[in-house]
Amino acid sequence: MTAVTDAELVGRARHGDAAAFAALVERHGRAVYRAVLAALPDAAEADDVAQEAWVTVHRRLASFRGEASFRTWLLAIAWRKALDRRRSVRRWLRVVVTGADDAFDGSRAGRVAANSRGHIAPASSPEQLLLAAEQETVVRKLIRSLPRRLRDPLLMAGTRDATYEEIATVLDIPVGTLKWRVSEARKVLREKLARLGYGR
Repeated sequence: MTAVTDAELVGRARHGDAAAFAALVERHGRAVYRAVLAALPDAAEADDVAQEAWVTVHRRLASFRGEASFRTWLLAIAWRKALDRRRSVRRWLRVVVTGADDAFDGSRAGRVAANSRGHIAPASSPEQLLLAAEQETVVRKLIRSLPRRLRDPLLMAGTRDATYEEIATVLDIPVGTLKWRVSEARKVLREKLARLGYGR
């Protein structure tokens, strides 16, 4: 059985089909939430903004022309909503700063592979927990200190829920520029962490 496409669901939702819109939320809800969480300090606030994004998407369905994919259009709305509310940034050191694990290569297949692999191993002692918390605090401050042109690409790439092509569309920059900015942001953070005495 052929899966229903986003375009078909959007068409139905435009005509008042609540089930079709619910299917879009089910299909893309996690990606929206993770994109918003990349820019906001906590899960509760990210959840609020994600819900706001979906309300906006529902209201603007009639204006969606299909020039980009629905997913890209949706993530652009969610990201802008998150930027409007952003006060601080929260990302794990290993994923954001180093880009590990390297299964993610910016492609959709790479995203699936990366997300299917393990996350950072939890600290096993109080000392390690304290060090991890200290490192996260330092990384938050360093990320906030980055210029926006480096910070936003880094955070969006760190979610692993969008390809480089989708992120480039959302940020309105070429894919090559996006890759360079992500790489440069990680390089700057690693250098700053090294100067502060933190290893990779």
